[in-house]
Amino acid sequence: MSDLLSGGCLCGEVQFELKSEFKTFYQCHCKQCQKLTGSAFASNLFTSIENINWIKGIDSISHFEDKEREFSKSFCRHCGSALPFINKRNTSLIVPAGSLDSKIGTQLQANIFVAEKASWSKDECNAKDFDGFPS
Repeated sequence: MSDLLSGGCLCGEVQFELKSEFKTFYQCHCKQCQKLTGSAFASNLFTSIENINWIKGIDSISHFEDKEREFSKSFCRHCGSALPFINKRNTSLIVPAGSLDSKIGTQLQANIFVAEKASWSKDECNAKDFDGFPS
């Protein structure tokens, strides 16, 4: 039996739930994911396209899809938070890991497109850790 996970956007306008039935869990370091997230990588879970129940706010979802290449993004039109979307080939539901409120039991399987890794993130393991802002 799969766990039921909840998720949504930062402002709470969009909420969804899905089963913890993921095919893969990747961190993508490609240039497109860096631009789409404003960060060093995108952390995405892949599942079946039927594995989602939108609780509220489906009308608040906007979608960007590149016309020429295989990347896209769904987000809350109020707060900009990344939200699940169906890929262009219509084969998978892509769930941004950060959009989930529940703890996921799936382990990261791979870092992909590491040849494009952001130069400023290559030494992230050597940086000091803090529970909040450094004093």
